[in-house]
Amino acid sequence: MITYILIGLTLLVSFQCFSKPRLFYALAFVPYRMLRRQEWWRLVTHGFVHADSMHLLVNMFTFWSFGTYIERSFGYLGLGPAAYLGLYLGGMVAASLFDTVKYRNDPNYVSIGASGAVSAVLFTSILFDPFGKILLFAVLPIPGILFGVFYLVYCQYMAKKGGDNINHNAHFYGAVYGFFYPIVFHPELGRGFLAHFF
Repeated sequence: MITYILIGLTLLVSFQCFSKPRLFYALAFVPYRMLRRQEWWRLVTHGFVHADSMHLLVNMFTFWSFGTYIERSFGYLGLGPAAYLGLYLGGMVAASLFDTVKYRNDPNYVSIGASGAVSAVLFTSILFDPFGKILLFAVLPIPGILFGVFYLVYCQYMAKKGGDNINHNAHFYGAVYGFFYPIVFHPELGRGFLAHFF
């Protein structure tokens, strides 16, 4: 249920921002303004804003694909809705911390999108089921653990290379957050993950 609420809210806000540049800029992640004006809401609100319909569709489809499963799993683990929101919204915050420091003095840096939060949900699913199939390039089914390794390496490579207007740092740190977040509540999840390999 929460997954669908978050998707609906993201669709609503994103479509509003497509035609309202002032709203777009008021919600976007801009570390320079956030730190100087204490506009801390930007750590979360940027995740509800997208550049265009394709950006929005890819993020929300991926979130729906894994979020419904993770939301149910959190229920089975007794974590509940608040913990699930902590995964998703916390993923947005965690995904932004590195760039908060890196771009704190750059008034022109702007970042948007739910990719950090979606990466967090995706990597929680890899923690729960490391050999579950994930589509690489949306075509080739491979075990989640291999996808995860490829994803993290790719994010780091592209973050250093730059030039494509994609916040690869947000993808990377959101993913790392999503993997470790459930282990804080249930350390046995980490042991269960390792048991698949040893």
